[in-house]
Amino acid sequence: MEIFGEYDGKKVETIRLKNDRLTAEVLSYGATLRALWVPDRDGKPLDVVLGFDKLEDYVNHDSCFGAIVGPVANRIGGASCLLNGKRLELTPNDRGNCLHSGVAGLDRKLWETVAVSDEAVTLQYTHPDGLGGIPGDLRLEVTYRLEGSGLLVAYRAVSKRDTLCNPTNHSYFNLDGHGSGSVLRHQICLHAQSFTPTDDKSIPTGTIRAVSGSAMDLTRPARIGDHIDDANEQLRLAGGYDHNYVITAGEEALRPAAEVWASRSGVKLTVRTDCPGVQFYTGNYIPAGLSGKGGAVYGPRHGFCLETQGFPDAPNHQSFPPVTLRAGQTWTSRTLFQFSAE
Repeated sequence: MEIFGEYDGKKVETIRLKNDRLTAEVLSYGATLRALWVPDRDGKPLDVVLGFDKLEDYVNHDSCFGAIVGPVANRIGGASCLLNGKRLELTPNDRGNCLHSGVAGLDRKLWETVAVSDEAVTLQYTHPDGLGGIPGDLRLEVTYRLEGSGLLVAYRAVSKRDTLCNPTNHSYFNLDGHGSGSVLRHQICLHAQSFTPTDDKSIPTGTIRAVSGSAMDLTRPARIGDHIDDANEQLRLAGGYDHNYVITAGEEALRPAAEVWASRSGVKLTVRTDCPGVQFYTGNYIPAGLSGKGGAVYGPRHGFCLETQGFPDAPNHQSFPPVTLRAGQTWTSRTLFQFSAE
């Protein structure tokens, strides 16, 4: 382990994981995946996640590059919801809504490294009761584990009080390399026949809509840029793709969620998860001219996210799968990011 910087008077660690296929770097700040090297079609290691070289950039920017976000990822409409019939008032930070738990956000917390080996690290954070309006005490663990040519992200949480629990990883991927520009030529396929449409503030309307016949249909391989600027109301409101897709049900413990392939590098990413949804986000609001790792310059649509999750704003929609964690119960979830080269 190395020291990446200092936050709130405490050292921020860099933990490097390595096997014969992949190399990853994880920060204890935000339990952040800072770098991930995968082999391209020629066997050359390629860092495929966006990030920063300095801790202050992670602190000063709200992009959540590579971080674990939550305890409630994504948006809660009006920064308010009911739990056990009692209204929770959360911290608004996104047009009157609560995005990624606001001031309670895990992406801006210093996690404790509780176990580490050559190929895996487990980090832990205890969310204090009432922080940002979210009940606790909620103890969360996340494990990053290299498994052959894949990176497994495993979550475990237990709370002393009934609470809300829906964390995810917020890595931005660019399969041609983190500094290679736009991802619009990447080909994507989502295992989702429907999605949850949103209003003009990206809050789900509470309905589930079939993707068939619309620009939201990514059930067959297509370039990300093929329809991103179509005259589609959902794409117009979000400035591109920034939507929760409903993963097709299946018998497997980790169900296929998405495949993405970059023709230039030959790198293919396959995502499998036990979550009911995945937020496909095309980095529409990455600031232009943002300085990233190794002198790279990032901008809008220079990375894509596949955030496996419970549905956004679930506590406000009874028809959505619940994200409630009862006191004393244990919640777990797993997502596998598998890489190959073609």
